[in-house]
Amino acid sequence: MRAKLEILALVLGAVGLVGTVAVTALPMWKVTAFIGSNIIVMEAQWEGLWMACIRQADIRMQCKIYDSLLILPGDIQAARGLMCVSITLAVLAVLVSVCGMRSTDCLQDHSSGKNVILLVGGCLFVVSGLATLIPVSWTTHSIIRDFYNPMVLESQKREIGQALYVGFATFLVLLVAGVILLCRYGPRQRKDEEDETYVPVEMSVLERTPSSNPNWKSQYV
Repeated sequence: MRAKLEILALVLGAVGLVGTVAVTALPMWKVTAFIGSNIIVMEAQWEGLWMACIRQADIRMQCKIYDSLLILPGDIQAARGLMCVSITLAVLAVLVSVCGMRSTDCLQDHSSGKNVILLVGGCLFVVSGLATLIPVSWTTHSIIRDFYNPMVLESQKREIGQALYVGFATFLVLLVAGVILLCRYGPRQRKDEEDETYVPVEMSVLERTPSSNPNWKSQYV
């Protein structure tokens, strides 16, 4: 059961890593809001972290990478850095968690070391999820704030894109993966401590038995 939970956490972590990469690469962070006089449904605009895209009916989607970082709003600039950090932490979390699993040969003779590695992997998954949640929530808040701001032109208002929904789901997946590993640390640590204390006692008892002493018979001859 313990090995199955560790494998489940690793699979969820890998899914979270893929989701983090997808959220970072997808351009659908902000999409056109069709409200008021802005009802040109034949054209949709997408804005992401790295590029802006325009999709028109019967025309192939066209994307253009941002020319300068300075023209981007503050939430997008911060999201770039945080999402890159999130990807890095997720990759490290997967690698560390693989080393800490019981089914791997890494540090096979050091149970306490594998437990600590597993704890570090769980923490990395949680921090990676938080690094994903912050930019996604920040951008969502900015979209909602501007949407209801009467000072913002209707043509400049945006709606929440699909990438943000994927970001929230990715945060939950990474959080669950990290919590599973963190919850497994306590029981595994206690079990390993019990095993380590049990083996020396058993060996000491065997050493004291007469059959284990080669000079036992000679003492009575």
